[in-house]
Order: sequence, then structure tokens, then C-alpha cells
Amino acid sequence: MTTMTKDRNYDIADINLAERGRFRMAWAAKEMPVLDLIEERFRQEQPFKGKRIAAAMHVTSETANLMRVLIAGGAEVALCASNPLSTQDDIAAALVAYYEMPVFAIKGESVEEYNQHLNAVLDIEPHITMDDGMDLVAMLHTQRQELLPNVVGGTEETTTGVIRLRAMAAQGKLAFPVIAVNDAMTKHFFDNRYGTGQSTIDGIIRATNILLAGKNFVVGGYGWCSKGIAMRARGMGANVIVTEVNPLRALEAVMDGFRVMPMLEAARIGHIFCSATGDIHVLDKHHFEVMRDGAILANSGHFDVEINLKALRAMSTQVTRVRDFLDEYTLADGRRLYVAGEGRLVNLAAAEGHPSAVMDMSFANQALAAEYLLKHAHELGKNVYNVPEAIDQEIAALKLKAMGVEIDTLTPEQEAYLNEWALGTGH
Repeated sequence: MTTMTKDRNYDIADINLAERGRFRMAWAAKEMPVLDLIEERFRQEQPFKGKRIAAAMHVTSETANLMRVLIAGGAEVALCASNPLSTQDDIAAALVAYYEMPVFAIKGESVEEYNQHLNAVLDIEPHITMDDGMDLVAMLHTQRQELLPNVVGGTEETTTGVIRLRAMAAQGKLAFPVIAVNDAMTKHFFDNRYGTGQSTIDGIIRATNILLAGKNFVVGGYGWCSKGIAMRARGMGANVIVTEVNPLRALEAVMDGFRVMPMLEAARIGHIFCSATGDIHVLDKHHFEVMRDGAILANSGHFDVEINLKALRAMSTQVTRVRDFLDEYTLADGRRLYVAGEGRLVNLAAAEGHPSAVMDMSFANQALAAEYLLKHAHELGKNVYNVPEAIDQEIAALKLKAMGVEIDTLTPEQEAYLNEWALGTGH
């Protein structure tokens, strides 16, 4: 049941899924103690009182807990999906039913619905944007420019979005400051590596139920997300091959013990392929032409552009849905290639996304970055900024505390030594 009221209050799949979503939110919250600590402070201080936040993010149980924290801090929040296949319909229902929150997200929504939902969250005339891929910011700057004067700033969750935003800022097109949450140490070191690594493997296995051990597993790129995928695939017994265009990252992959080669060479021997680069056509027509029968293609980059599906369709005589999240492309020569999750983020299209424990830090960054923007936006230019180091350190300290881990502190003597240039050998 899709419900769309005349005042565009919400558009979700089924409000009757709310109770199931509430239980899943509570289960995720058990692994998100840093957000709980932030919520406690926000509830007292009300930093977002009277402020409106438009969010385009993956509608998952972890995202729902971030929304809970923002609402506790006094914010009026509207949420839509940042990917047509990433919504968990029961979570969308829980936010509407239990938090009276405007949510516009349906798993499997069309591109037209996706754009309607982006517009719907912008209808609240936001002071802050929270984006995962930059589609919301792009729409603001192209179709909803009348809302720009009201926007204080924004945050961006993912590598792809930060790449787009930096390009936009370099061209002088960005109309307000944006904090690159993705680039926080407590985000990309953990979320991108451990979260993407585990959830991507989870998505591929759920889509295919294939044994990874002994297979040639080709990872496109060696950024933080790809490092995590390569690490977890090796842990499952796969023979991991890395492809890269950056010589430093390629060298790092070699030093980490992986085989490195061009994608065209890897395409001839790979059983499973997964790209996570943020770029277009990492797996392309000339790769499909040499792949072995039965090769599996997946993507863990934000947009469905890393696999050239248009070229693959043109090469195919038939496309068949053989499992819930797996399509079989039969080529003219009889070979069959399999695409998981329609080429979209496989960890969300075919699985549940990142584990809550890593999203605890990522979404703590979102909450604190939004608070920082309200306090400091008047000091910032129309550019992309890193998360302040103090926020990164605070989140790491809170996470360690929640995990029951203690660390050392410098003595006054050690502090003095680190701040004195004259001391050296013999002193």
C-alpha cells in the first residue's frame, strides 16, 4: 500500500510494516552507543530547534537511528532514499508511524518516483542537507534554486558524492559549504573498509549463494571500500586480484599480497567481479567479450554506472531473473554473465547494508557535522570542508569508551618533549 496525502506527508510501501521496523531499529541501536550518547546531549541542548533538515540517504535501520537523534535535538527532518533499491520498507514505515516523520522511499521505486521523492524532502525548505551521493544537492542547484538562500550548509556521506561536490566547488557552482563526512577518519577508515567489506560480501553471497573459496575474485580499485572487499574476500578463501589506475594504490595492493593486473587481463580469468571506484564503466564491453561463462558481476560503488549495463544488454539475446537479486544475461555466443542487484550497490540491493557498529561512527559524524555547520557556517566559504579533527577525535574516544577500551595519555614530560625542537640525541 502506497500512501501519499495531499500535503505530501509521506510515500512508503506499507505502513503496516511499522512494528517490524521498530524492532529492527531497536536491534541496530544496541550496536550504536555513540549515537545514544550524542542523543542524550542533544535532547538537553536542542541544537536543531526550529531548524529543518532534508536528508537523502539509504533508508536502513542505522539511518533511522540517526533520524531519531536529530529529532531528539529539535530538528524537523524529511527523509528520502539515495538509491532506488536501498530502502528497507519496514524502516520507512516505522519512522512514519512512531516518529511522525515525512518519509518518501519505496524499495524498487522508479527513477521518476525517486526524483519525486527528492523534490518532496526539499519541499520542507531545508536549512541543512544530508546527502549520500549528492543527488539532493544537485537537484537544489538545478531545479530548486529558489530554496538556496535558506540553506546554511550540507553534509555528504559517500566517496562518490564528495568527488562530485569537489568538482562542483572547483567550477564555482557550489552555493553553500558542505562537510565531507566521508573523509572523516572515523568514517572511511572503518565504515568504508570494514563496513563495505563485510556487507558487500554479504550481498554477493545472498544474491548468488556461491562459494567464494577457490574462486578468482576481481576487485575494481583499491580505495578504502575496495580494500575492505579484498580483505574479506581473501578471508573467505578467494584468490583476490586487484585492478587499479593509481600507481600508489596499485603498489599498496601488491605490498598487501594481492595480484595486480589490468582489468582486461583479469576479465579472462575472474569468476566474480566487484567494482567500487566511483567511476563509470569499470566493467565494459571489451571486458564482457572475454569473460568466462558464468562470471558474476557486482558493484559496490554508489551509482549503477560502474558496470556498463547498456552495453551488456546490447550484447545479450535474453535477460532472465534467475534469483531474487540476480539477472542472467545470455550472450549471442551462448555465454552467460550474471549481474547482482541490477548493478546497484550490492550490499544494500541484495543485503542490509553496513553493520550497525560501524555506522555508529559514520552517523555520529553526520550529527556532529550538522551541529558544527549551524554554529560555524557564517565563517565558511562555498566549498567542501573536512570534518574538524576535534570531532573525529571525540567520536573515536566515545567509541572506545563504549567498547570498554582504555588507552594511555601523555605525561607532562612527554607533552613538553613533543613541543620542544631543541631536544634530540644526547638530551
